[in-house]
Amino acid sequence: MSEIRSKIVELKKNMNLNILGQEDLVNKLLITLLADGNALVEGAPGLAKTKAIKTLASMIKADYNRIQFTPDLLPSDITGSEIYVAQSGKFEFRKGPVFANLVLADEINRAPAKVQAALLEAMAERQVSVGGKKYELPKLFMVMATQNPIEHEGTYNLPEAQLDRFLMYIKVDHPDSETEKKILHLVRDEISGKKDIKNISVSVDDILSARDEALKVHMSDEVEEYLVQLVGATRHAEKYNSSFKGYIAYGASPRATLALDRCAKVHAWLNGKDFVSPEDIHAVVYEVLRHRIILSFEAQAEGYTTDDIIASLLKSVPLP
Repeated sequence: MSEIRSKIVELKKNMNLNILGQEDLVNKLLITLLADGNALVEGAPGLAKTKAIKTLASMIKADYNRIQFTPDLLPSDITGSEIYVAQSGKFEFRKGPVFANLVLADEINRAPAKVQAALLEAMAERQVSVGGKKYELPKLFMVMATQNPIEHEGTYNLPEAQLDRFLMYIKVDHPDSETEKKILHLVRDEISGKKDIKNISVSVDDILSARDEALKVHMSDEVEEYLVQLVGATRHAEKYNSSFKGYIAYGASPRATLALDRCAKVHAWLNGKDFVSPEDIHAVVYEVLRHRIILSFEAQAEGYTTDDIIASLLKSVPLP
């Protein structure tokens, strides 16, 4: 195992010690970060979504900003704006909270479309355009947006074009009773000061180096063909399962193929492998595809979810 991989594995281990019961969330956040993407996390309040990204930022000593999305939020509240400075008689650009390594867009569906769209350029191009000028974002940049699946009153659904900008769509659930007891003890220790937080020697540069190493993991032609066929099956599901005819209005775009490729490589690398296997694809396929498949009204009326479609395709598309 390389030195940089050992550092990232140690980072993951220590995050799991501080965020109990959310091992999958921690794993998928690290994959998103190393794959140079953005994550949409859905879960009920109190499931350590905010703590996860704050802990990650603190452990890699990265700049972190939190944006609370509300109906009265303006695009300039995210990107920043030009301010007139009387002393110089000129307009100067004051950077908004999006200028950070890790950005939490909390309850992103609480703000209207024009505010959500303010993140699009940042997420896709890693830059912000204001007043005809372009301002580069940090090389290490990730948005983690959250949304509450319970309460939909006063919310604005994210359009498909914006959903496609998220590398992963991660769903989190409640921990079991045994884990919840451990969480209780952990928080008590943190309040009383009994818990010592171990210093992790992982820097932003280490993350960038790890990203370069992870994305060089080998993928054979056979596994690559399987990956492409799997994504293509979302556009023609009836070829693999005749009962799904007319159930998918729109399948995943080529961006999904690129995302699945990067995520599978990072997953393999995190697990100490130098090559990608179908198991690595399966480990990330739900998070990569579930927000990129648009079901028809008929499928929704019959109670199908995108996860159901993905599960069926995994059984139907032949393995290499």
